[in-house]
Formats: sequence, C-alpha cells, structure tokens
Amino acid sequence: MYKSELDKHIQNNSVSNSFILFGESSFLIDRYTNALTNKEGASLLKFYHDEYNFNSAKAHLSQASLFGDQNILIIKSEKKIPKKELDALIEQCEKNSDNIFVYAYYGTEHAAYAKPASGTKTMCVRFFHPNHTEAVATITQIAREKHVNIDSYTINHLLSIQGGDIALACNELEKLSVYERAITAKDVDNMIFGLAEISIESFIKKILNKKDFKSDLLSLLEHGEDEIRILTALTSYLTQLYMFNIYIRVNGAPNAMEILGYKAPAFVVDDKATASIKIKPPTYYKLHELLLGSELKMKSSHIDKSAILLSTLIRAQQLL
Repeated sequence: MYKSELDKHIQNNSVSNSFILFGESSFLIDRYTNALTNKEGASLLKFYHDEYNFNSAKAHLSQASLFGDQNILIIKSEKKIPKKELDALIEQCEKNSDNIFVYAYYGTEHAAYAKPASGTKTMCVRFFHPNHTEAVATITQIAREKHVNIDSYTINHLLSIQGGDIALACNELEKLSVYERAITAKDVDNMIFGLAEISIESFIKKILNKKDFKSDLLSLLEHGEDEIRILTALTSYLTQLYMFNIYIRVNGAPNAMEILGYKAPAFVVDDKATASIKIKPPTYYKLHELLLGSELKMKSSHIDKSAILLSTLIRAQQLL
C-alpha cells in the first residue's frame, strides 16, 4: 500500500500491529515509524543497522510486559532481514495484538516488501518522495503539532531555501519555535541564514544525502562563511556521527549524554543515530582522510580555496 492508504487506516483506527515501511523517502519512513510506535508506557526495543539480533528481538515480543503494557519492536536497517526471521517476528504480533513491530527498511530492494506475507495482517507501506504540495501539507501538519504559527507562504519560502528538502525544512521548525508569534519569511531568513551553524548543518545534511549542494555552498560563501570553516564543520559533523556509530555498535542504542556530553532532544538523537548507521566504518576513515588532507592543502597553498572545497565535497559524495 501507499502513504494515502495508511493515512486512511490511521484515521479509521484500523491499523495492524506489524508494519514494513520502505521506499524512497527516509523522512517519511522515520515519521511514520515514530507515529505508529508512540505509545506511552510501552516497553520499547529499538535496533539500528548491524545491531539487529533475532533472538533478542523475538524474546522482546514473546515476553509479557512487566506492567501489562505493550511490547514494541523497531528495527531500522538498510539490510534485509532474513525472511524466516521476519516471518517469526510478525508471527509474534499475530499471536499478541498488544505487540507492535515496525521494520523500517532503508535499502533499495523495494520489490521484496511489496506484499505482506500470506495469512498475516502486516501492512507493507512504500513511501515516495513527497511532491511540493504534499511537502507543504506535511510541514503544515508538523508545524501545528509543534505549535509553530506559520502560514503556507512562509512554509513555501522555508522549503525553497532548503532546496525542497522536507527533512531539512522540518528541522528548522524546531528553531523557529522560539518565536511566540506568527512566523514571517524575514524570520526564516534571519534564523536560517543569520546563524551560521544552522545553515552549515543543513548544508552538510544535503552533502550526506547526496543531494545537489552547489547553490547552498554559494549562498554560504556569499554570507561570509570561510572555506576552511565549512570544511572543518563537515569534518566535525562526521566525527560526531562516527561516535554515534561506534556507540550503537557496542551498546545497541545511542546515549546522547555519553556520546555528546549533554542531553539532546530525542528527535536530534534519533536523527543522528539513523544517519550514523548509513555510513560504514571504512567509509568514515576515507572521508576523514579526504577532508583532513584537503584542509592541510588549503592552509599550505595559495591556490583557490573555493576550488579545493568544491572538489573535496564532490569527492566526498562519491565515497558515500
């Protein structure tokens, strides 16, 4: 099924308790994973990428909750779960309607999950990248949920600034929520381009998502950002993701206090955790080697820093 069909089931309170979410839009996969598993008091177990363990996953769905509440299992991965294991996990949901299982698949073999297993109530949902109208509607809904007073014109402006990337636009809503009044296009400009860290973060996410970043790079440089600072910001961001990656591999789930040294909002932790597992350790090494080498070249030569930066960012996307 598609997003529109799932929305109808949600509205009619007729959703199943096991889901396979997949497709082109990681943003929508994440959003619906959170929506379908947001149950107060539930016992939640979440696996990221290589941390998935079938025995632990099955045991979680099989056990009785300590307080009689729901057991929820979330698996986020670019790898396919073996069919027998996936069927066994779904079977636990068929046996116990209080269980909830969401398999958020970020890989590209979509055909494998087009239809649910025979005899099950599993909902297989494919999410395509939202078109402009859908993106505006989604951002409007999220703004309402976050109590951000923003009209459709300003949302269109925000989306335009972020190059049509709905994930980046929604991240900015968190920052715009500081205004306790109606948000204007000028507020968007001041908040996004007035704070270098924010614009650079959005820019970095475009690079990591292998989207076109050239207009954003030009805008950053026009707003006074230095080429070396942009490069070191990317290096720092990747280092942080690598710390998330290592911690998740060792402990199974992220802990912002131990990784970052401070408590971060849940959406920030989940966003970084999801991004971190999409890059393999050898790739982190190659990326750092590239970025540090380019930084040294910028600091030790008199050639065009902008040319070095552009070349480096293109090569970085090729490594991802």
